[in-house]
Amino acid sequence: MRPLLLLVFSSLCAFSQPVSFGVKGGIPLTNFVSAVSNGTFDWSSSTPRYIIGPTVELRLPGGFGVEFDALYRRLHYNGSGFIGNAFSTSNTTGNLWEFPLLLKYRFPTEGVRPYVDAGIAWNTLTGINRTFTSAAASITDSNPPELHRNVTYGVVAGVGLDIHFLIHISPEIRYTRWNSRNLEDALGILQSRQDQAEFLVGITF
Repeated sequence: MRPLLLLVFSSLCAFSQPVSFGVKGGIPLTNFVSAVSNGTFDWSSSTPRYIIGPTVELRLPGGFGVEFDALYRRLHYNGSGFIGNAFSTSNTTGNLWEFPLLLKYRFPTEGVRPYVDAGIAWNTLTGINRTFTSAAASITDSNPPELHRNVTYGVVAGVGLDIHFLIHISPEIRYTRWNSRNLEDALGILQSRQDQAEFLVGITF
């Protein structure tokens, strides 16, 4: 993943068109993890409700642009219940990174410019740590059984406003459809969502 990021940033910087850098942050409008109970084992998610990371955009003629983001959020879910005759608990934390690559179009208006964007995205789970406790035993590992895959990809679309006053402030609603789940337990009561919506605000210079 690191060589891909270096390639994207170096490619953007190589163009003669203006390149803007900044930060993008916001909140998820949907939970990354869907966690429910089946009466025997209860899952819950307490993922912090923030997203933040750097953003870079290559501005092209005609209102077009190419944007690349690296967005971070923290992952945390836990479960408790009976497995067999033993009461068990599971507590998992980790990091979730999203890497959208978007083609953007700004409409030709004065001052505040509405825009649309669309493209592709990758995500990756890193730093996963699970502590599983049952009876007198406690196990810590980085590969919980509900981890379906560390990396997946999807398609992205969004709408927003570019407000330019010395700096660019860009509130946006963004939707992502992942092609597969990162997390899915054997019973289907803990899953990562394939449909994801976010409210983001970018600040670029």
